[in-house]
Amino acid sequence: MSVADIFKEFLNNLKVDNAEQVSLRYGEITKSLNQKFRDSESTTANTLQVGSYGRYTGIKGISDLDMLYIMPKSKWDTYKNGKQSQLLTDVKDAIKARYPKTDVRVDRLVVTVTYQNFHVEVQPVFEETGEDGESYFQYPDIYNGGSWKVTKPRQEMKAVKDLNDQKNKNLRLLCKMARAWRNKHGVVMGGLLIDTLAFNFLKSTSEYDDKGYIYFDWMSRDFFKYLSELPDQDHYKAPGSNQNVKVKKKFQKKAKEAYELCLNAIKAEESSNQNDKWKKVYGRPFPSVKAVEESVEKASASWRNTEEFIEDQYPVDIRYNISLDCDVSQNGFRENSLGHMLMKKIPLLANKKLLFRVTECDVPGGFTLKWKVLNRGTIAQRKDQVRGQIVNDEGYRRKNESTTFQGEHFVECYAIQGGVVVARASIDVPIQ
Repeated sequence: MSVADIFKEFLNNLKVDNAEQVSLRYGEITKSLNQKFRDSESTTANTLQVGSYGRYTGIKGISDLDMLYIMPKSKWDTYKNGKQSQLLTDVKDAIKARYPKTDVRVDRLVVTVTYQNFHVEVQPVFEETGEDGESYFQYPDIYNGGSWKVTKPRQEMKAVKDLNDQKNKNLRLLCKMARAWRNKHGVVMGGLLIDTLAFNFLKSTSEYDDKGYIYFDWMSRDFFKYLSELPDQDHYKAPGSNQNVKVKKKFQKKAKEAYELCLNAIKAEESSNQNDKWKKVYGRPFPSVKAVEESVEKASASWRNTEEFIEDQYPVDIRYNISLDCDVSQNGFRENSLGHMLMKKIPLLANKKLLFRVTECDVPGGFTLKWKVLNRGTIAQRKDQVRGQIVNDEGYRRKNESTTFQGEHFVECYAIQGGVVVARASIDVPIQ
């Protein structure tokens, strides 16, 4: 397959596959609020779909959906003076009254409505018009006694649409590919930050103004190079609104790794492992080569292909950070950490004990932890020890393993909350 064909199939695999269900839920919430505040049965009026879904940059597995409910102006006097908490409570009660079995709760800025595999954050707002004639919204913040803050999602959506039109429809597609990379590598980047950086990248170059799918390999390479070279800063300005977009965690190192993976994939163009190289950048949604799949299936007659994929079990929508390290020991004595050994290029030999452990995790609230240990290469196949099954953590956020034979091995950890993978981390284990 050509570069154009594989990237076209890749982006087709990224399409949101539950749009009908999402629209139905948006409509249900809207109707309940229209009944409460306007005595109306409308499922569409006075609401605005925002966030990645509203900017048309979301992908399959999207679980964090956002909507604004535009309050009647006549209600401003009811809530304007220190009644932000009351407004959010009234919104929660209106939704809960109509859907009593649904999990509905007030957060600091929104009302969160939780469904299976996704949730909707409902933000009640009052629409205002600025001195420049542009509309904006005031939304409640209940922190520290309550205040009103400003958001301008319409301007952001318009800026993304306009540049997307100017760049041969490539902006939204690049945003989607960047999300696949984030979900594959556990990069902690919010949707608006991804869209802002993709916007800034295409704004900075005319190279892809008239290019199509056949150039998406080069566009990937150049985008990750651009990200890797950005200076550290705590926020960027969103397109259109010029409002601050927070950087939760540095992304440059992982972008540099992605850039190098892109170089390897481009070198492999038209070879049998081209798709596998791109899978290392973008993960499971990137298409496999059928001939390679068939050869693996044929070869597995002599060994069991037991590898499982988290994407086949849960939606993946990375929002939080989780980090791993590994203690290397022998005969009961700790020798080093695997991270230090890899950094210093100290060889990892066989017959060592490995203790993988979670060193950092900022997922709030409860979550389930799962592990995957995969052995790669001919020795693993000959021994019929490919493994790769996804198993539950035993409650200690750690996994005991050993280095029994040479080859490339891989350990990954997943944090699952509300039926969605919200954080992931991995370590390559090269045993010599």
